[in-house]
Amino acid sequence: MTIQTNPHSYFPHFYSATEHFARRFDKLGRQLAFRGRTAREAAAWQRKLRAKLIQILGVDTMQQPARLKPKRHNREDCGSYWREDWTIFTEPDVQATFYLLLPKNLSRGERRPAVLCPHGHSSGGRFSPAGRTDIEAIRKQIEVHNYDYAVQLVKRGFITLAPDARGFGQRREPAMQDDKLNPDLFLSGSCHSLALMAYPQGQTVAGMWAWDLMRLVDYLQTRPDVDPQRIGSAGLSGGGLQTLYFSALDRRVKVAVISGYFYGVKESLIRMASNCDCNNIPNLWKYADMGDIGGLIAPRSLLIETGDKDPLNGATGLANVNSQVGYSRKVYRALGVGNQLAHHVFPGEHRWCGERAIPWLEEKLQWRG
Repeated sequence: MTIQTNPHSYFPHFYSATEHFARRFDKLGRQLAFRGRTAREAAAWQRKLRAKLIQILGVDTMQQPARLKPKRHNREDCGSYWREDWTIFTEPDVQATFYLLLPKNLSRGERRPAVLCPHGHSSGGRFSPAGRTDIEAIRKQIEVHNYDYAVQLVKRGFITLAPDARGFGQRREPAMQDDKLNPDLFLSGSCHSLALMAYPQGQTVAGMWAWDLMRLVDYLQTRPDVDPQRIGSAGLSGGGLQTLYFSALDRRVKVAVISGYFYGVKESLIRMASNCDCNNIPNLWKYADMGDIGGLIAPRSLLIETGDKDPLNGATGLANVNSQVGYSRKVYRALGVGNQLAHHVFPGEHRWCGERAIPWLEEKLQWRG
């Protein structure tokens, strides 16, 4: 039992359950951790954990649409690239909104590598990665978090896709839509509402996000200007969460960049349990920690970037992140591809860096803009 004192409370002490759950994780967590050494053992482990992940995320409950029905709603000239506003159906009655950024120097018949750029929280959904600096609130978020990575990549010649995750941007639920009355709602999300609707029906927010990204890959592979064999994903924070689960499940993703979201759950999601509902996946931690899920991306390329002062790293900071990189690295080494996993630590807090990530994407997707 943990007894806590708080000089700022009317109560002399509290009886918190936090350390109970931390100890419970130590005792019961990571039941499907990789404990092998060989490539054969790693491949068998991946099949087992991936199947479990599909189940507990609720991905196996999703409904694939008969047709994607892609529709372009607008096209804007952004100097060196076009910004197009699109929708597709990701389930028979669910539409996804996204920006497609296209370099103007695309030649007729040319196929380029494409990078999906999912966003995190307080981003206005796709508006921050897609660089909507014409909106003051978005401009500030881009300045603080270097958030416009879809723009940074299209300027290097990639085709990039910046989607609204369910619950964000134009996909917010009704209680969060009155942003003319409350401008803060524009940057906010509906994860809590989605979770309340989804959990009792065997679904999760993270599972819905992964599914939608998989359908967006389906769309990209229909485009004559996209090389279907050179698709990547890169995201900050909640965009790192999306990239982690999506890339773990969809082997069409050839390279993943996870920024500001790769740490041990005991420190960063149990002892810091005020994070968003999108992190809550029933029974997940019983089977795996974050680094275990990262191991499902192997043998494909994975770069993790971490700010050395990111508060989400937890009480032990980089040690908490390094532990998870170590779990993933064990799988990569067993598969004989240790060089396909990299960890870039940069000086700073919770933000996209890109200093090593963008060259990594260029190298692994075989592109020189």
